[in-house]
Amino acid sequence: MLGIFIGLVLLMFLAYKGYSIIWVAPLTALVVAIFGGIPLLDSYTNVYMTGFVGFTKSWFPAFMLGAVFGHLMDYTGAARAIAHWLTKIIGAKRAILGVVLGCAVLTYGGISLFVVVFAMYPLALALFREANISRKLIPGCIALGSFTFTMTAIPGTPQIQNLIPMEYFHTTPTAAPIMGIVAALFMFGFGYLYLTWREKKLRANGEVFTEPKVKNDEMIISDDELPNPFLSILPLISVIVTLNVFDWDIIVALLSGIVLTMILNFKKYKGFTKSINNGASGSIIAIINTSAAVGFGSVVKAVPGFQTLTDAVLNIKGSPLISEAVAVNLLAGATGSASGGMGIALAALGEKYYQIALERGISPEAFHRIASLASGGLDTLPHNGAVLTLLAVTGMTHKESYIDICVTSLILPILSSIPAIILASFGIY
Repeated sequence: MLGIFIGLVLLMFLAYKGYSIIWVAPLTALVVAIFGGIPLLDSYTNVYMTGFVGFTKSWFPAFMLGAVFGHLMDYTGAARAIAHWLTKIIGAKRAILGVVLGCAVLTYGGISLFVVVFAMYPLALALFREANISRKLIPGCIALGSFTFTMTAIPGTPQIQNLIPMEYFHTTPTAAPIMGIVAALFMFGFGYLYLTWREKKLRANGEVFTEPKVKNDEMIISDDELPNPFLSILPLISVIVTLNVFDWDIIVALLSGIVLTMILNFKKYKGFTKSINNGASGSIIAIINTSAAVGFGSVVKAVPGFQTLTDAVLNIKGSPLISEAVAVNLLAGATGSASGGMGIALAALGEKYYQIALERGISPEAFHRIASLASGGLDTLPHNGAVLTLLAVTGMTHKESYIDICVTSLILPILSSIPAIILASFGIY
């Protein structure tokens, strides 16, 4: 138990300091192995790498195709066309709502969070300039629309955080729809209320829009330069419909979006190869980071102290859904990754929770949805990669904008599990 605790703390500390989890995860796994009394070389070459390779084998196609899809939607201008049209309809008077919904539509359509950040920032900047709202709120708005309800809660989302639990609980992307919708409304409703309250408070303090120090001419958007938004949204619809209505595999669903994006924007064919290359290359780091975290979880599972840890987690008073939420949240925070933390937790405890579901008559769908919701909580601590990217793109600092990111994409997602668990306790999924 001491080794597991030291390994987790060390993993969190080194990740927070900015060290790559690719080498940090196996190093901290060796710490766990030393205290657990299992052979060091075997713990790495066999136990760690088996977990690492197993996750890569299962999820690399989805990671890669998701990244390729996002890059093609970004290159063709389709992502910005959808966001631009939506924010234009809503108008500058509701700039905050426009940014949140723009991000939500893109994320629910299967575009990766990182691509959404780059696509939405110039639109958010233009809306906030017209509405005279402080730029400090832009990261919080993008975080609410991208890192929360469309990532983990709304049934059928093609984001990886909603797909990973399927393997462990034998469920579908639309698992526990009522729980998911209620949690989504909770996050969106309270998140929007918080952001509008913050806007009024900042305005009362004399904080309004100021031009960024570094201006990028490439971010100036003209309606004439963007494709038709109604055609641009078809690939997103294709991914959602083929995944949830036709029950196609996520690989085929993403391929349908990719092919449709290229067909609808065939005049830009010269840049397709570069976009596909960039997407494929970018996905490598994402899948390896998550696989490294899962490998760490495999070593934790192999040491004798894991049984003690399992008993401690499973004996948390109340519904087993509470212990699952706690476990996933803590590990997502430790790794700074929603998919990585969930991967560790479910690799170690997923089978146990599935058996508990069958034994106690709780729908496995409830465990799926709580695992997904919990992965989007503590993952957005200050060292999270998406948080760092969001702040870098928007030109904000942790001091200026992290409080809004924390409230919208950390505190509210954690709290959203409460109404979901209450519903499950009444057999409402």
